[in-house]
Amino acid sequence: MKKDLTSIQDLSLKEINDIFSLTAQLKKNKNKFSQVLSGKTLALIFQKPSCRTRVSFEVGMYQLGGNSIYLSPGELNLGVRESIADVAKTLSRYIDGIVLRTFEHHNLLEMAKYAAVPVINGLSDFSHPCQALADIYTIKEKLKDFKGKLLAYVGDGNNVCNSLLFACARLGLKVNVATPEGFQPDESALKAAKNVAKTFYRAEEAVKDADVIYTDVWASMGQEEEAEKRKEIFKEFQINRNLVKLAGKNALIMHCLPAHRGEEITDEVIESKNSIVFDQAENRMHVQKAILIKLLK
Repeated sequence: MKKDLTSIQDLSLKEINDIFSLTAQLKKNKNKFSQVLSGKTLALIFQKPSCRTRVSFEVGMYQLGGNSIYLSPGELNLGVRESIADVAKTLSRYIDGIVLRTFEHHNLLEMAKYAAVPVINGLSDFSHPCQALADIYTIKEKLKDFKGKLLAYVGDGNNVCNSLLFACARLGLKVNVATPEGFQPDESALKAAKNVAKTFYRAEEAVKDADVIYTDVWASMGQEEEAEKRKEIFKEFQINRNLVKLAGKNALIMHCLPAHRGEEITDEVIESKNSIVFDQAENRMHVQKAILIKLLK
């Protein structure tokens, strides 16, 4: 039976730990896995532009001995030129897996419903599981374990925040979420993480004694018209030197990128010695390689 990754909720604790274990092996000995997906082809269907997601999947697939095909919005015009169901059924006859980067989460669920091959969420408006898995793996890599550790997420309660909540709930990592009123994470994510999560409307309260501080852009793709309005609403949620001082002495700084420097995070903080922003960006590829092996092999 095929396995999809549409949300962190598709994975058990054991499956997440297996992915992390395999990721560590992949990082340690890349050549050992250089032909593990030989003859396999991955379709990348992107309705949204991407840097890290596209490059990490393409390079990752190549390093595993497989191939990838990029299908841009203009080539497919998914759901308009052709139905999602028909695309899913057709591609299933050609390729071994699909990565879909889309706006509406229901597009992803429909693709998974009709595809006969594994479907991986490359980002939807509801969740970003590959990002969250890479983030949590990076925290584990730096802090060794999650016992007694606190992650503070500051900013918009968006798809990344939702997936971090689902992941923290699975792994038992405590998480504080600070958002302006009206910008909280999805209710289902908060409910799933109720045993490990607390919510705040002030960044200062959320980051107190935190081991990790995480942020994301204030306006995501598709919200460009709200950007100026959001700058005013979110101005007290910037990750800057004064806010970082309230956290643990050696608090790690994370951002899923792309970053709008001077808005949600300052240059000084993102370039500081405690920043692991580019480590988490690198780990996107390693974690996704583990996911590809688990789902496609």
